[in-house]
Amino acid sequence: MKKVTLLAFFALTLTLTAQTDGRIYDIINAVSAERIEQDVTTLANFGTRHTLSDTVSNTRGIGAARRWIKSEFDNISAACNNCLEVSFQRDLVKEGTNPRIVKDVYVVNVVAVQKGTKYPDRYVIMSGDIDSRVSDPTNFKDDSPGANDNASGMAGTIEAARVLSKYQFENSIIYLGLSGEEQGLFGGKGLAEKMKAEGWDIIGIFNNDMIGNITGVDGVISNRDFRIFSEPVPATETEEQRKARRFYGGEVDGISRQLARYVHKTTQTYMPEMKPMMIYRLDRFGRGGHHRPFNDLGYAGIRIMEAHENYTQQHQDIRLEDGIAYGDVLEHVNYEYASKLTAVNAVSLASLAWAPPAPKEVKIGGIVEPSAKFQWSKVDGAKGYKIYWRDTTSPTWDHSRYVGDVTEFVLEGIVIDNYFFGVSAVGENGFESVVVFPNGIFR
Repeated sequence: MKKVTLLAFFALTLTLTAQTDGRIYDIINAVSAERIEQDVTTLANFGTRHTLSDTVSNTRGIGAARRWIKSEFDNISAACNNCLEVSFQRDLVKEGTNPRIVKDVYVVNVVAVQKGTKYPDRYVIMSGDIDSRVSDPTNFKDDSPGANDNASGMAGTIEAARVLSKYQFENSIIYLGLSGEEQGLFGGKGLAEKMKAEGWDIIGIFNNDMIGNITGVDGVISNRDFRIFSEPVPATETEEQRKARRFYGGEVDGISRQLARYVHKTTQTYMPEMKPMMIYRLDRFGRGGHHRPFNDLGYAGIRIMEAHENYTQQHQDIRLEDGIAYGDVLEHVNYEYASKLTAVNAVSLASLAWAPPAPKEVKIGGIVEPSAKFQWSKVDGAKGYKIYWRDTTSPTWDHSRYVGDVTEFVLEGIVIDNYFFGVSAVGENGFESVVVFPNGIFR
């Protein structure tokens, strides 16, 4: 097992310097609250974006909204020398599929792909939802501006594309407008199934659903807190993997949880004024979002959203009742806050898109020994590797050691029984992959 050399020490110094890459701060500063406000206003002014609403009008309904979103991505692409591949992706959902589908409908997503230079077939995704609804989920006629839910997330996705399209990345980035969320997550389901069938290599998806409200129904007002929801282990976990977890741990260390920790760490590094909350749940209690169809198929996916919801402004008919103004209207959106959460997404997307792939195999050893031992598969494009560890009760990776360009290492004096461990790959530019929890044992 290789020990740290002077050369590795200098590599560590370079890596730590790159962790505060100046381009990331440029990305944060480039996100515009004014542009997000303009886009939220445009989306809300389509009247309703219900999945079953008008598709012919150019001024009202989901058809007009999705065509406008595509035109925005087309404009962004034109400004970056056609760096985005923009298209519609659709699936027919038949009447009666569930009680919310009261007529046949094409669920149409808008997809904009920014191809990577080194790993063009690896993708990290940011998504927002196009559709909106009022109190009755089958009411596709009445006004449903959906300013926060979810014009805010859709506008943030468009803005991230504007900012990140100015850069070239090693991995590909996809900016998504997903439809059919309020009717049963149909847009995400159709696209995830297509990607799975075609063998797409998905690093992970950041689902942004409601990123503009700072005044909670509980009376709390905060423009700093936000939540990151992630499931503990993949839904596709095998029985063999489940049994292994009983003896080796990993019940809070699935691929989505590691993606959430990545966003948490990136935010704390570059935007320390923001307060990310790691929520150990797939989504809000008993509810769902558009990362779930990707999770269902074994992809890493998280939900990023405001910390303090106001239920009088979600899924509500616009009305005044008992002195309370109900409805998801423009005046309830805080655009500076939405821009901050957009920046959280943008810097996390950029960091992953500039990073090498994660090691596919990470083995751990050291049972009844005084030190933990590691072996991992070599990664094309990695300058070196970093071992992480944490207390078994800690939600975040709290300790790390850069070990250089090796594929095995011994952490002297660190007892395997007392911590959880993981390994990430580090690129020449200092950007890191997601941490990989050990997926094998050696003695």
